[in-house]
Amino acid sequence: MSDTQTLIENRPPSVAALFLERVAATPDAEAYRYPVPAASGQGPDEWRSLTWGQAAERVYAIAAGLIELGIESEQRVALASSTRVEWILADLGIMCAGGATTTVYPQTNADESSFILSDSESRVLIAEDAAQVAKAVERRAELPALTKVVVIDPAGAETGDWVITLAELEKRGTAYLEQHPELIKERVGAITREQLATLIYTSGTTGRPKGVRLPHDNWAYMARAIGSTDLVSADDVQYLWLPLAHVFGKVLTSGQIEVGHVTAVDGRVDKIIENLPVVRPTYMAAVPRIFEKVYNGVAAKAREGGAAKYKIFQWAAEVAREYAKASQDSFRRTGTASVPFALAAKHKAADALVYGKLREAFGGRLRACVSGASALAPEIGYFFAGAGIHILEGYGLTETSAASFVNPGEAYRTGTVGKPLPGCEVRIADDGEILLRGPGVMEGYHQQPEKTAEVLESDGWFHTG
Repeated sequence: MSDTQTLIENRPPSVAALFLERVAATPDAEAYRYPVPAASGQGPDEWRSLTWGQAAERVYAIAAGLIELGIESEQRVALASSTRVEWILADLGIMCAGGATTTVYPQTNADESSFILSDSESRVLIAEDAAQVAKAVERRAELPALTKVVVIDPAGAETGDWVITLAELEKRGTAYLEQHPELIKERVGAITREQLATLIYTSGTTGRPKGVRLPHDNWAYMARAIGSTDLVSADDVQYLWLPLAHVFGKVLTSGQIEVGHVTAVDGRVDKIIENLPVVRPTYMAAVPRIFEKVYNGVAAKAREGGAAKYKIFQWAAEVAREYAKASQDSFRRTGTASVPFALAAKHKAADALVYGKLREAFGGRLRACVSGASALAPEIGYFFAGAGIHILEGYGLTETSAASFVNPGEAYRTGTVGKPLPGCEVRIADDGEILLRGPGVMEGYHQQPEKTAEVLESDGWFHTG
């Protein structure tokens, strides 16, 4: 058995256990960065940090607060919030309490939110703000299982017996921990691999969404598999803006705990361009439309600069694509990325005129980006590759915990999704359908055995469709 296989086989039963290990190993290392808007509402955000030890204090307080509210093993706690550091702390708190997170997109309407809360039988809802609280209040009569709403940003929300603040939950949890100091260790120690950790609802083309049941082992496996790829290291800084209610965003939180690097968290999409030079990430994950948006923005800026500037950009874009194709082909054939001398000279000139400025806009330290959720147009991928921003495409589904395939580092090939992660088996069916099997595959659809049977065979093979 290889070292990678051994590492994956010997994974802990849950990410909650992995989190406790991480906190014990590097308590004083920086874990998260998050923005705090200026008090006046004017000027740049102030970025603050949490060490692993500081994050753990809040996570354990949230966990104990939920336990004090009566949350038991596998009971659902819904999380309706945009991507922010409290989302991660709350999710880890839910898992450390032995509960399971039901993820809800903040833009989900009251009707769909009510269905998800009802179908999942969520006992507690952690809501971002007054707008999220209002949806639950509107449908309270339809949610008999929902015993408490916890609001992160209480401004404008009416609090009382049914609605409390996250600060209040943490305060109650801290007091409860003083009486039960071993509580978190005991709860995390009792978690089994098969125990439900996350319930993510996927929107079907017709009818109500299906709840995908992802046990603790899925995330522990994903964490170890990501760590084993050597694509990220403890020195990295990740910029995380993807929706954490989506499996792609969620899997990145597991990988980070395994590796122990810093994650800067801010889900405000309109702040991405502003945040990049401040955060200066070494890697980030995104969806194709972000890369398309950046490319179109750069092209539009060049066009505004006049005919000559636009012509230079078009020339540089073609050189980037030619250079990327040549170097990737060379690497595939020989194991070394080399290009003809004349192309290298053109590339050097284009780098000084265009690519260098583009890399600076990304913070100047970006080693690679991971792209998923849909296919990236090859001409966009080759452009960024030639400009020195390497986009590693991958493939996975909610039902396979997001990451089943990813391109290797230097040997990546634009237009492909790379190789399967260690531990993931792949089979091509007679009709060409991709089948997957491994520790990342879901347990099934929540309370829908017939739908589960349609895609999941008894021997573990999942039909991707």
